[in-house]
Amino acid sequence: MDFIRVRGARQHNLKNIDVDIPRHQLVVLTGVSGSGKSSLAFDTLYAEGQRRYVQSLSAYARQFLDQMEKPDVDFIEGLSPAVAIEQINATPNPRSTIATVTEIYDYLRVLYAVAGQPHDPKTGEKLVRSTPAEIGEKILALGEGTRLVVLSPQPAAKADTLKPFFEKLRRQGFIRVRLDGQIIELDTDPPLSKSEKHQLDIVIDRLVVRPDARPRLMEAIEAALHWNEREVQFLAETRGETLEVRSEKSSSAATSDLSPLTSNLLSFTTAYTNPKTGYSLEKLTPQHFSFNTHLGACPACEGVGSILRPDPTLIVPDESKSLAEGAIKSWWAKIPKLKIIFNRGIEALAKHYNIDSKAPFSSLPAAFKHALFHGTGEIAIDTGWQKSSNKKSLAKPFEGLLAEIARLHRNAESEMLKANLTRLMAPHPCAACEGKRLRKESLAVYLSSQFSVPSSQLPEPTENREPRTANIHDFTSLDIASALNWMRELDVTAQQQAYVGELQREILKRLEFLEQVGLGYLALNRQSGTLSGGEMQRIRLATQIGAGLSGVLYVLDEPSIGLHPTDNERLIRTLHRLRDLGNSVLVVEHDEAMMRAADHLIELGPAAGVHGGHLIAQGSVAEVIANADSLTGQFLSGKRRIEASLKLEVRSEKSQTPLLTSHLSHLTIHGATAHNLKNLTVRFPLGCFTCVTGPSGSGKSTLVDDILMRALQRHFYNAKEAPAAHERITGLELIDKVVVIDQSPIGRSPRSNPATYCGVFTPIRELFAKLPLARQRGFDAGRFSFNTPGGRCEKCQGDGQIQIDMHFLADVHVTCEACKGRRYGLETLEITFKGKSIADVLDMTVSEAHRFFANDRQIAPKLATLEDCGLGYIKLGQSGAALSGGEAQRVKLSTELAKRSTGKTLYLLDEPTTGLHSADIQTLLDVLLRLRDAGNTLIVIEHHLDVIRNADHVIDLGPTGGPEGGYLLAEGTPEEVARNERSITGRFLNTSITCDVRIVSDFI
Repeated sequence: MDFIRVRGARQHNLKNIDVDIPRHQLVVLTGVSGSGKSSLAFDTLYAEGQRRYVQSLSAYARQFLDQMEKPDVDFIEGLSPAVAIEQINATPNPRSTIATVTEIYDYLRVLYAVAGQPHDPKTGEKLVRSTPAEIGEKILALGEGTRLVVLSPQPAAKADTLKPFFEKLRRQGFIRVRLDGQIIELDTDPPLSKSEKHQLDIVIDRLVVRPDARPRLMEAIEAALHWNEREVQFLAETRGETLEVRSEKSSSAATSDLSPLTSNLLSFTTAYTNPKTGYSLEKLTPQHFSFNTHLGACPACEGVGSILRPDPTLIVPDESKSLAEGAIKSWWAKIPKLKIIFNRGIEALAKHYNIDSKAPFSSLPAAFKHALFHGTGEIAIDTGWQKSSNKKSLAKPFEGLLAEIARLHRNAESEMLKANLTRLMAPHPCAACEGKRLRKESLAVYLSSQFSVPSSQLPEPTENREPRTANIHDFTSLDIASALNWMRELDVTAQQQAYVGELQREILKRLEFLEQVGLGYLALNRQSGTLSGGEMQRIRLATQIGAGLSGVLYVLDEPSIGLHPTDNERLIRTLHRLRDLGNSVLVVEHDEAMMRAADHLIELGPAAGVHGGHLIAQGSVAEVIANADSLTGQFLSGKRRIEASLKLEVRSEKSQTPLLTSHLSHLTIHGATAHNLKNLTVRFPLGCFTCVTGPSGSGKSTLVDDILMRALQRHFYNAKEAPAAHERITGLELIDKVVVIDQSPIGRSPRSNPATYCGVFTPIRELFAKLPLARQRGFDAGRFSFNTPGGRCEKCQGDGQIQIDMHFLADVHVTCEACKGRRYGLETLEITFKGKSIADVLDMTVSEAHRFFANDRQIAPKLATLEDCGLGYIKLGQSGAALSGGEAQRVKLSTELAKRSTGKTLYLLDEPTTGLHSADIQTLLDVLLRLRDAGNTLIVIEHHLDVIRNADHVIDLGPTGGPEGGYLLAEGTPEEVARNERSITGRFLNTSITCDVRIVSDFI
């Protein structure tokens, strides 16, 4: 068997390990969080594979590519070119969508340009055009003996333009032109006006219609279209009689438009035209369907689809306040001139409507609110200002806050003022394109299909729009599963199939791969920035499969993230397909189904950080289970199981009564209709641990993130983002704050670390500042910060390392010579506590620091909560960017645990088990239940069956993703959901809950 042989790997916390990884197999790398999995997979294998590839390129090419550092390893042999598909959230670019990322949109633009049927954007009627072949057939049908003059119309021009043009025509071999309706020879000197424009047609050829005239006629038509690609004309006569020609109408997209403009002039257009209105469309190109070019983008919103407009709910975020209490959010407070103007204007408006400025804003009359936001129109308001000429008060209409803010924002020269005004504005769909991004002309181009899309996904047919037709926006609005079926049944003519077939195959191939990786529920126009890391990773995976490469090492980071167990099987089949193409697939994963489907398992451990980095076990699933040292094997064999270590008090007391019928209070969402939600009313019991479950795309994130989280953040913190469609939320008064705990990096900069984030570094710095030597030298707490000048090393500015630009090679980070990597200046490091400097403290692990500060009442409790969250191995000064997603999340949880609980906090978590081994999930579950037992409420989106099984309450959505999802299938205790035959989650949960009676009795 072929192997990738790694010898002496020491990257990060790897302990000089040797490992052989089978090539051309699906290999799963597992282990507890922080055990070194990513260090081996990404920082060693992928980094070396990528580095070797880049080194094989020229120095010129290398300067344009990111260079990777050489990993700390003795040698690696058998390494293939490597591709990493990491779990990285896409940048929030409003122009980036699933269709653009996967290149589907590029093929669609070409498809609509070459095969789309244009319509008149005003009337909706089909546009028609003539091809050169059709023009020839029409002319030959005029009858044998018809005399023809083939003309190419030119733009009207004056004498100074025509004279050199005539000379050009002579050199090209032309003899005659038609000038102002009269045919003249170019050798003559035609009379030309210097002030007026002349109508000019080039005489291409003169011929008579005969059976053998076809080649000459077609040559003349092609030559005429060379000089005017949109129109060709014919002077036609039969035995001196006027020839009358009628245009024929047909539903075919290739029908010609033939009409006599004069008594004997026939005109054909190759451009799309409406014969009734004369509307004409220029030749379509792929750029006409791009919202990134001026040819296709809506001119109003420039292709974004939305426009920033002032939002009344942001101007008056809290309607319980009165005008006197500052109900209107001020943007003029720091600008004295504006402050006087706006305060006086609002006071005058309130006086005009006889408003009590101390009454809550919500109780004020609708007429006043309308005037405040939209203005008084032509009604003048007494402002209280006096005219300069006399002492009469100045009266003028009130402009309205919405118009005023928009005008000031548009004309603002001050960046500070513009920023303040932007906070009061929110994106609204563009009125010109209705949020569709493209020009009306581009949106009037349609393709048709035999597939019937659900009525909720395509606009209703109209008088001039046939059913089953879709413009490019309609198509990208479909979910991937529907788009796949629609494209399979695409209506094209036999002639079009020759050049459309390849485009159709490329689009279908990409859509099929997206569906295979479990993303069939996503719409093609979904913005990339709104996708989860797992969804974005699977999109990149689908793109790689479409590339059809072989002999490549693919390194993936938990591709099963965000997948319901029912979707996971398709993902596994996709990875097997990638392997069967002749590739080596290395997956960092904790999912049990994925591990059991692997050809080979590798486990690192036994613990995290400095206690990890060892090779614990490897081999087949059976071999790992048989290994007594393998923690993963114990969970796979069932010897160990995730169980709640704390009693679930609510379920023990109410084991026979559903939570919704108990005396518990609830937070209730009424009438949720956003995206695919089917007008749901969902109740979340307060003081409980609730799991929201369901297949991918069933509406979980819409319900929890888009509705509940946004509504709560706007309610408590005046957040800018509006919640998605719902009627109302009741029970908000029963909670005092909302905390969102995700796996994003801690802090806002690479300098953030666990000590600064959890608040323990401030009391540590204050402790050092109180030491006798520090007080003697006049040092305060700021002296011990590596972020501010004074105590830090100024050569590296507190980083401890200096970055050296190597130009054609990767940038090198070297230890600062001045501070030797300790971040601080020599005088600061001379201040010690129990023999340890501030740099020594930052280099301690959490467990070491806890023992060191055991007697400090401010510091020790915070370090204790970090230890309780299983983070005793991380260093206090470790960069937040170096923490895994699971570690960052647990740092945030520990910070919440360390706070004094009010018992009324609502915690929202989206898949907290991401990146966690079963042993880590046990620790996480214990922490979550501690928060719950303090009286707080936890609402968690989760697919992990062991977490769901230990929840107090489960809300299951489904039955599938996309348009067919969004229903509330089941709710109640895990045991009740497991017994619910409608619940897909319940079927998988039923196998996890071995016996309802045993579980219930455990908690009584």
